[in-house]
Amino acid sequence: MSGTPARTADAATAAEVVCLGESMVTFLPSQPGRLADVPSFGRGIGGAESNVACALAAAGHRAAWVSRVGADGFGDHLVEAVAGYGVDTSAVRRDPARPTGIYFRTATDRSTDVHEVAYYRAGSAASAMSLDNVPYEALFAGRVLHLSGITAALSADCLALLHDLTAPRPGRPLISFDVNHRPGLWRDADAAPEVLLGLARRSDLVFVGEDEAEEAWGVKGAEAIRAALPEPGVLVVKRGSDGATVFCDAGEADDVTAVPALRVDVVAPVGAGDAFAAGFLSATLRGLPVRDRIRHGHLMAAAVLTVPGDLTAPPARAHADALAALGDDAWGRLRLGPGWTGNDQEVRTT
Repeated sequence: MSGTPARTADAATAAEVVCLGESMVTFLPSQPGRLADVPSFGRGIGGAESNVACALAAAGHRAAWVSRVGADGFGDHLVEAVAGYGVDTSAVRRDPARPTGIYFRTATDRSTDVHEVAYYRAGSAASAMSLDNVPYEALFAGRVLHLSGITAALSADCLALLHDLTAPRPGRPLISFDVNHRPGLWRDADAAPEVLLGLARRSDLVFVGEDEAEEAWGVKGAEAIRAALPEPGVLVVKRGSDGATVFCDAGEADDVTAVPALRVDVVAPVGAGDAFAAGFLSATLRGLPVRDRIRHGHLMAAAVLTVPGDLTAPPARAHADALAALGDDAWGRLRLGPGWTGNDQEVRTT
């Protein structure tokens, strides 16, 4: 970890990871089908950065979430739900003039043509985050500050905030940045690729999907992505079902580590990227080797993939450590399905 951030809280109680970003109340369909045909929805929460904070807290880390929500019932629910995972929400601010964002989605994979998402987040409380109203003291209190490209898309003020937070400064925490390219969120979609590239280059640890890098920057393959992003000390390239490749700055040449993905009986393909980031960050905080950081990312993603929503209880640390320590052959034979996180007997090999 680079830099020693100034902390105002006792080191034993201060957050290890601070996550900044919008969370929304999400309405999950009671059955598959078009939004027009779904008769009812269940209420949950969703937000890339709060998902990471919740997963880290559930895994035993001290995590904080910083954001703005409306002074409304949905804001109450969000703060209570995130805090229920053990996340510090004391720096979340209430906005009496703007609402909490909400969205509805279908049950299908968002990579398919039939997937629908209906966002009601324009003018939300979180989109008004700015240099003037976000508590910097809280943001710089942890070892890691986790950000994402979603925040940059919300408003000009949010983008200015991220530019400032990623600026080089003495004693800043390690800046973790998930590119999270969402073209539909940007008012100026043509500007998004350059903006996201600039933010990633100013960060210390970057997560990016191989598919989104090709869509945003026209680069294909892990090596080409590293060539486009030489600055981050750690670059994590997620390659979907093929696994992940991590480049670590080792001076004249990178250390490169690739780990194949697990075979998973998928229930719902949402939230896996956030869970992977949480698993990788958890293992990073614990000082584990790069291979095990990637494996913990895969395991945390597998936990979310085998439940319907964006969040779930991760595997117990000892259970995850035992799986991450398997030899390459045994790792390759694992197959994880619903229930595997709570019962070792559910872990199968083939």
